Amino acid sequence: MSNNKNFVEKITNMDEDFAQWYTDVVTKAELVDYSSVRGSMIIRPYGYALWENIKDALDKRIKETGHENVYMPLFIPESLLQKEKDHIEGFAPEVAWVTHGGDEKLQERLVVRPTSEVLFGEHYKNIIHSYRDLPKLYNQWANVVRWEKTTRPFLRTLEFLWQEGHTCHETDEQAHEETVKMLNVYAEICEDILAIPVIKGQKTEKEKFAGAKYTYTIESLMHDGKALQSATSHHLGDGFAKAFGIQFLNREGKQEYVQQTSWGFTTRIIGAMIMVHGDDRGLVVPPRIAPTQVMIVPIAQHKEGVLDFAYDLKEKLSQTVRVGIDASDKKPGWKFNEYEMKGIPLRLEAGPRDIEQQQVVLVRRDTGEKLITPMEGLEAKIQEILEDIQINLLEKARSHRESKTSVATTFQDFKEQIEHKGGFIKAMWCGDQACEDKIKEETSATSRCMPFEQEKVAETCVCCGNEAKHMVYWAKAY
Repeated sequence: MSNNKNFVEKITNMDEDFAQWYTDVVTKAELVDYSSVRGSMIIRPYGYALWENIKDALDKRIKETGHENVYMPLFIPESLLQKEKDHIEGFAPEVAWVTHGGDEKLQERLVVRPTSEVLFGEHYKNIIHSYRDLPKLYNQWANVVRWEKTTRPFLRTLEFLWQEGHTCHETDEQAHEETVKMLNVYAEICEDILAIPVIKGQKTEKEKFAGAKYTYTIESLMHDGKALQSATSHHLGDGFAKAFGIQFLNREGKQEYVQQTSWGFTTRIIGAMIMVHGDDRGLVVPPRIAPTQVMIVPIAQHKEGVLDFAYDLKEKLSQTVRVGIDASDKKPGWKFNEYEMKGIPLRLEAGPRDIEQQQVVLVRRDTGEKLITPMEGLEAKIQEILEDIQINLLEKARSHRESKTSVATTFQDFKEQIEHKGGFIKAMWCGDQACEDKIKEETSATSRCMPFEQEKVAETCVCCGNEAKHMVYWAKAY
């Protein structure tokens, strides 16, 4: 018991100081380390293995929907970035500039890419000539740099990893379909793979992507009641096409500008996973994304036959699950705590008595439940438990979100709820940015999205009392 107590003290209680709890978890579970560059992180093997599993699941779906992977340069000439006015204005505060190449001052400054719309725009101009060249469905996996003032591992760093899709279409309708399709792919990854429930909707004009016609988003709620934008999909219209001259000969033989989309999913989703599922003992990793789904801990491993049994079991289970074994000389109590902190979905314990009785002990990370399980049919039982953990995590997160979602019909009500309860607030909005600005100024809450599934929770705007146009999810956010 003392081992457990000492272990728990290493991680700050999440309800006492959520920010410190998060920092403790990402460092002590060995997901990241800090680098010598402010706001940059070293993604350690365990953290990177999580990203690889997410990437594999998403890349498979991106390819299944007809997209091809490409790679664009890291540097963007200043003149190229300046071509789309709204775009550069939106990114100007965050760009990192390269002014020298070796000892020589560059004739034109270069930007380290914050996103790649302009690079794709330049390339598409050169390769698209006719409707027969469309659609162009490209995606790239890359790193980008945004010079953030306040940083936190995974959630907001100067450099992060992501995929960015960039597509060109003949018609506005086709671009719209693409924007919706990719948002749905992101929602599927979040809910089916990461067990993170999301709300799908449209960003307000103020919150949309710089240079886009409109932005669709999936929003999720963290344990502490703050929201996180989990991924976005943008209909760019023909703004970039006009800026870069991306035209094609349409089916009537006339020159026309393409309709474009862009969409992105980043390593910040790992931060979301930590904050949605984690607890005071550390990480809780959904089985479908876990680098190790089952960790075998031999008990009394110095006794004859125990390690042989454990290694045979590992080999047998590795046909159906991602399985690890800790045969180090550390005490079992230390190992239990270590793998609980790392969020491994299922722990398997086996000692001399278990071997004798042809059974193992399985311990669930999500509930702590211990299950004495016979060796016969073990693989099927493990699969069943892992699936149950996956479902339970999604249901638990959904239940938490519901308990942290309120309705406000007056501004006073809104202020009290955001102050005392937090979470999502559903409230009506007139569509005027002045009200959106006032809400942010007086409560620190921002509009997260206008959900596709609209409800009419009142007749009037929560801020000004005028006639309402949209129901909006509001929250304080990361």
